[in-house]
Order: sequence, then structure tokens, then C-alpha cells
Amino acid sequence: MVDKIFDRKDIQNCQFIELLYICILHYAQILSMKKRLTIFTILLVLTCGAQQAAAQTYIKLNGLYALVGLINPAAEFTISPHSTFQTEIVISPWKEIGNNGKHMLFGIFMNEHRRYFRQHNDGWYGAGNIGMMAFDMSKPEFRGGKIQLENRYCKGYGFMAGLAVGYEYKFKERWLLDAYVGWSYMASWYNGYSLDGVIDMNPHRPTPPPNPDPWNGSAEWLPNKIGVSIGLLICDPHRKKR
Repeated sequence: MVDKIFDRKDIQNCQFIELLYICILHYAQILSMKKRLTIFTILLVLTCGAQQAAAQTYIKLNGLYALVGLINPAAEFTISPHSTFQTEIVISPWKEIGNNGKHMLFGIFMNEHRRYFRQHNDGWYGAGNIGMMAFDMSKPEFRGGKIQLENRYCKGYGFMAGLAVGYEYKFKERWLLDAYVGWSYMASWYNGYSLDGVIDMNPHRPTPPPNPDPWNGSAEWLPNKIGVSIGLLICDPHRKKR
């Protein structure tokens, strides 16, 4: 009966997502408690988004980030004719860049609510997002008219809340492009280190503490997302079989 109403391929895609959740939960049983809590938190957010959605789901990959070695997958769920919920991660897997010892290792987990002016997944939208991050990275800075990395690194974690604007364009029945840019208020707690691992907090603290200070931090407005992602519709139970 269901096959007569919905496309069998859509049903199979939705079942695949459920099966993926089950596999992740089984895998989590062999992890430490801290890692389990992280996975369960992510699954909870994904599940809430999926249940609220009208079951239409796009998976995406940011091509702009991929060009510079960053991994940024996302999933966007429809929750009303003009709104969607997106959850995504950004991973930079580079412990060191080249032979200079500079670090670029970080991870970001972000959730976003989007409001489309025309209809969901079509045209301009505005968005609000929140996220958390952990990092071990050399901070980018402008020197000599170009972006370079500092000759030290920071190690810590942080939270962010921001706004974004973007445009989605469907170029095929199941495919779309998503271009966007976002800005957020970021609060971070971290310690600075020289490239040989010695605590270095100059110029803010000329005399560094003997041990890492868990309360050392800063807050500022910074860009938190930019990209051009390609998306594939993997689940749409409301699309009738032709």
C-alpha cells in the first residue's frame, strides 16, 4: 500500500538513515563514556530535526572548503513550507601543515534554522545558528598583504551564535547548490603555545602561567561559515510515484 503512494527509492533512503543510526549506536557501546555522550548528543539533535521535518532531507558537502582540505558535510531537513533545520560538522584533520610545525586541527558542530523567502530549498534565506568547537591551531593573520599563520598555536574550545544569509538553487530534480556566508559571536577558552610546546600568551600575558590556565579566553565577532555546497535529496516520502 505504501509503495503505491510513495516512491520505493525514497522509502529505502529513509530506512537507510534509520539503519545508520542503529549502527552508530552499536559502535558507541565500545567507546568511552565521554565519546558516547558526544555521539548521543549529535544523534539527539539529528533525530529531533528529522522528526520535526516534513521528511524531506538533503545531504550536502561544501565544495569550497574541500578545495582547502576541510571536510564539511551537512544534512538539511524541511520543517515547514518556508523553514528548514540544518545540522553540520566542519573538520580540519591537519595536525601540522608542511614542515614548519604550524597546527590546523579543529572540529565544529553547528545547528541552524533557516527561513526561506520563497519556499524551502528554493531561493534566498536568512538563518540563525549556534555551535561549539574544539581546536589546536595556529591563528590566521594578515601579514604582507596575504593571510599567514602565526608562529605559535592555540589549544582550547569555544561556543558561537550567529547569523547567515544564503541562496539555494535546484539545478536538477534531486540536486541543488547552496551558497552562503555567516558571521557569529564566538567565546573561546584556550592557552597559547610556542611551536615547541611552551606556554606563550604574549602580548596579553607577558609572564605566562607555569601551567595551562583553564579560564584564559576571549570573545569577538568573526566569520563562522562560508561556502558553496552541493546537495542531494535522499529522502522525500511526500513525492508521489510517477
